Amino acid sequence: MKSLLLVVAAVVSLLVVPAGAVASGHDGHDATWRLTPTGVDARLRGLSAVSPRVAWASGSRGTVLRTTDGGVTWASVAPPDSSALDFRDIEAFDARTAVVLSIGPGDSSRIYRTSDGGRTWSRAFTNPDPAAFYDCVAFFDRFRGLAMSDPVDGRFRVLSTRDGGRSWLPVPPEDLPPALPGEFGFAASGQCLTTAGPRDAWIATGGGATARVLHSGDGGRHWSVSDTPLLSSGSAGVFAVAFRSPRQGLAIGGDYLAPGGAVANLALTSDGGRTWRTPGSSPVGYRSGAAWHGSSVVAVGPTGSDLSRDGGRTWVGFDGGSFDTVDCAGVCWAAGEKGRVGVLTWR
Repeated sequence: MKSLLLVVAAVVSLLVVPAGAVASGHDGHDATWRLTPTGVDARLRGLSAVSPRVAWASGSRGTVLRTTDGGVTWASVAPPDSSALDFRDIEAFDARTAVVLSIGPGDSSRIYRTSDGGRTWSRAFTNPDPAAFYDCVAFFDRFRGLAMSDPVDGRFRVLSTRDGGRSWLPVPPEDLPPALPGEFGFAASGQCLTTAGPRDAWIATGGGATARVLHSGDGGRHWSVSDTPLLSSGSAGVFAVAFRSPRQGLAIGGDYLAPGGAVANLALTSDGGRTWRTPGSSPVGYRSGAAWHGSSVVAVGPTGSDLSRDGGRTWVGFDGGSFDTVDCAGVCWAAGEKGRVGVLTWR
């Protein structure tokens, strides 16, 4: 069902306005995306920014890309014989080392690792359970990380690594709260799982009666859960969580079958996700990804991008083109359909 809905959303997103719009915000800033041709037409939902010069992207048809010159050129560095896989998330530590996750039921969910810039890859994990469907991966540091799957037997499934993604072990399922009927994570941007600091992690959910966020304060061993005010349905919920610190963060999403709809799609927290509040303004329509750049936040989706200069309290829209995911490291990068990758420029 998730795969079918994502296909429908991809068709809808073809109707958006072309890129190129520049918006002036309430404080006089201008923002626009400088596109960096990748040479591929895959949909790039995985993105990891390392620096203004180094970034990795991943996506459909087994695509993994890397740039080391600020996007002037991109190299295709995918694992061999992976064209049937959909790499929805990637986490990179530098120009040579990255971990990439493919999604899908059963053994379609895999984790690969490279330490030589993608020349060679080792398969670190292959999902043995046909009922599991892995969505996202995130790291606290170069060694400790987590990966999450949709619920199995009524609870989300979480893997942990302590050796940089070389090996993975399951977190005991009894240490996660029960899932709601129909609840799952959205593998839309690689941001349904995120971390901040050495111990805190969050999982974004939708599909159930309430859009929720799970939180761990001990590196992924134990989890609690809180409700958000975002819309939740089979096609709506929290698609991405992004945290500036272990306390300050946001949850963003909407309904990807109604990408332009004015629905509850944003909530802020200042207590690590225990409580969530709706700001006075928010991006219009479905947004699948968000990233912090200092006290500013960038949000992206199939109908455009938005920028907040004040921690998510007020927003200005810019660029009518489609992006699925965004990440910042010195500069902000975004990636999406038809191999589209951009670098944000602003004043």
